[in-house]
Parts: sequence; C-alpha cells; structure tokens
Amino acid sequence: MNLFLRAKHWQIFLLTFGLPFVLQIALVITVVSSLIQNHDVTFLFGVVKFLPAMVILFMAVHFGWQWSVVMGLQKLVPAGVKMKLTQFKIFFFIPVVYITLVCGLLALLFNSDMMRGGQPDPAIFMVFAIIFPVHLFAMFCIFYSIYFVAKTIKTVELQREVTFSDFVAEFFLVWFHFIGIWILQPKINKMAEGNGGGSEGAVDTGA
Repeated sequence: MNLFLRAKHWQIFLLTFGLPFVLQIALVITVVSSLIQNHDVTFLFGVVKFLPAMVILFMAVHFGWQWSVVMGLQKLVPAGVKMKLTQFKIFFFIPVVYITLVCGLLALLFNSDMMRGGQPDPAIFMVFAIIFPVHLFAMFCIFYSIYFVAKTIKTVELQREVTFSDFVAEFFLVWFHFIGIWILQPKINKMAEGNGGGSEGAVDTGA
C-alpha cells in the first residue's frame, strides 16, 4: 500500500500509461510488419491472445493505486467525517472481478477453434449478450471509485466534510489519470509522509 502512496508521479505514469502505450505501439508495428512481409494473418491470432494478460497486468496497477490512496489515507481523515468504505469496497471489486472474467473469456475465445476458422460456439454469443448490462454497471462502479478516490484526497487535504463541488477538479484528475497523476501524486506523497493532514479520525466503515 505504501509503495503506491510514496511512489513518484513519473513512476506511476510509466506503469499505468507509458509502458502500456509503448507495448501497444510495439505490438502494432510487429503485426503490421509481419502482414507486409509474410501476408500471414494467422500471426495476428498468435499475438492477440496475449492481450488479456496485458490488460490484467496494467489494470492491476491502476486499481492498486486507487485502493492504496483510499485505504492508505483513511488514518488522516478527520474525526467526525464519515466515509462509506464498505460501499466503496463493493463497488471497487465489481469491475475488478468483471474485467478479470472478461479477459479470461477473451483468452478462451482467442484460443478457440473459431479463431482458426472453425464454427463459433453459440454459448459465446450468449455470454457476451449477458455481459453487456453487466458492463454498464461495471462502468458505473468505476466512476464511483473515481468519485471516492477524489473525495478521500480532498477530505484529507481540507480536513473537513466535503461536497462534490469541493473535489470536482480532483474527480476529473483521477478520471484522466495520465494527466492528473502529475498533480495529485505529489500531494499524496506529502500526505503519506504526514504533511498533508491533521489528526487521525474515526471512520465509519458502514454502507
């Protein structure tokens, strides 16, 4: 937990945006180069099957940062301010489980006979039909987590109960993480060092 709280902004940026971006560019260049030289589309299937593992790896860093900020800064929340941690935990883990399951399904799909020209399994289409409404709810949960992370940061910074108007800027900075991390992480570093908040407070962990 302290690893994310004390990490520098450029380190978080590299893990959550820089490295994935470089790998994606390298992947595109490799695929295009192979298609031009060999005209072999089967190579593409061999490459894309690694995408789910890449998504899980880098989303783990992104969600890990959010979890560390919320849980690591709770000791700096002032007394009397109620933070609905149980609700946050529920909404936080729903997209984590969802993304993991979807990546698992995609991995099975990429290794199925359909990717090699065989007949698709009708069950696959049924699963993806069910996934659509779950996907929408997972998106809501992701935005709630962003909301809660921003609220936690601003609560510790101001040392009082806050409303959305107080942390709307932090909300968008967490949302657009590749920009916001350069502004938010230095504040979080100071808070983690004990310079960003006051006394330890009681926290309501109920829903």
